[in-house]
Amino acid sequence: MDDATVPHTAATHGTRAAGPHAAGAHAPAPAAPAAAPGPHAALLARHRAVTPAWLATYYREPIEVTHGEGRHVWDAEGRRYLDFFGGILTTMTAHALPEVTKAVAEQAGRILHTSTLYLSTPMVELCERIADLSGIPDAKVFLTTSGTEANDAALLLATAYRRSNQVVALRNSYHGRSFTTVGITGNTAWSPTSLSPLQTLYVHGGVRTRGPFAHLDDAAFTAACVADLEDLLGQAEGTVAALIAEPVQGVGGFTSGPDGLLAAFKEVLDRHGILWISDEVQTGWGRTGDHFWGWQAHAAAGPPDILTFAKGVGNGLSMGGVVARAEVMDCLGANSISTFGGSPVTTAGALANLRYLLENDLQGNARTTGALILGRLRTAAPGLPVVREVRGRGLMIGVELVERDGRPSARAAAAALEHARERGLLVGKGGRHGNALRIAPPLSLTEAEAEEGAGLLVQALREADREVGGKEQTP
Repeated sequence: MDDATVPHTAATHGTRAAGPHAAGAHAPAPAAPAAAPGPHAALLARHRAVTPAWLATYYREPIEVTHGEGRHVWDAEGRRYLDFFGGILTTMTAHALPEVTKAVAEQAGRILHTSTLYLSTPMVELCERIADLSGIPDAKVFLTTSGTEANDAALLLATAYRRSNQVVALRNSYHGRSFTTVGITGNTAWSPTSLSPLQTLYVHGGVRTRGPFAHLDDAAFTAACVADLEDLLGQAEGTVAALIAEPVQGVGGFTSGPDGLLAAFKEVLDRHGILWISDEVQTGWGRTGDHFWGWQAHAAAGPPDILTFAKGVGNGLSMGGVVARAEVMDCLGANSISTFGGSPVTTAGALANLRYLLENDLQGNARTTGALILGRLRTAAPGLPVVREVRGRGLMIGVELVERDGRPSARAAAAALEHARERGLLVGKGGRHGNALRIAPPLSLTEAEAEEGAGLLVQALREADREVGGKEQTP
């Protein structure tokens, strides 16, 4: 192993034991002492010593991001990167956005924490704004500290309201890392245990271009998935509480069914009284460009019964939440509070962030700059056999990579990730087989930055294509 994996210690670089050369014989000159590890290697060694082995990091040599501005970040060695992943879709507007920084500093100067046992003007104002934006009638909002916690709360509401622990989820889905949300995650790469307090049934529809229905047109695909749902519900014993779905699957590789699929599902759900939970942790706040919420691509059946959100609204602050109509939100019979949900600091920052997003039409900007990136990638794709598909909408773009025989290629995705970083571009990775790149820059991305990032990504894909075998063809 190299210096990045094994710290230098007295055990590895100590004095030599006495031996045949110890007493003045013609002993070779002692080796020069090994150089001390640099600060980066030392931090990596410390990280590995005190954090779980399953805590993933990107890159062969993980980087420490120390500061950012706009759409750029810098690492501890001073290297500058164009950020096309935003801390897993969390830096929604920009790094070090002055409006958010100012709001957080001013609130921190007054009081950092109170809890939901006390009234809070920033919390109430944020909840009012989100309830209004949600599209859910008679909406109430419960704030949490993460998307995982938001989905946990949504499942608690649905199962209590329906008095059932049966939940329908989509295949290839991801909803969080807690014990409950792992139990409804259809992407087994992110599901470390089969134990769960829920009985989960999985339905087709999350992936359009793979699986048994991939050959069908959109209308037939939707009909087949609806038939699958009907059959599933026919086999379920007793009452099903809810169907939870990401309008665009995030960790799954930015995949989705056709527009209108979830609306068709909702028609079936409504006949059975089953709730629809829309997981908007990654798709919300205008990221897809065409819509403010992902569910609005399926709006024919109206809004979901429950909506969950997180990530982008805090722009890096720990923020999530649940929106539901009052009848559902108020169904719990026990007392409850949130110690950190609705914190004065996070809600003040989120309010400033949301205000900036709306006043500067960042949804429209996502539509424009996202179309530019998609166009560049789709133009290059025919000359890159490693690229099976370029998909997405707005600034939520996936690139699926394969081997020459069409099998999903995790090694190609890993190579592209490395080559992009070497060129000064940060992107994400996902997919059931770890073979999809995820592109999700802050929504304030400029057209010049979109052009630059797309060009760097195409270069990285060409290098990855060479590594999986053969030279790329010229389009």
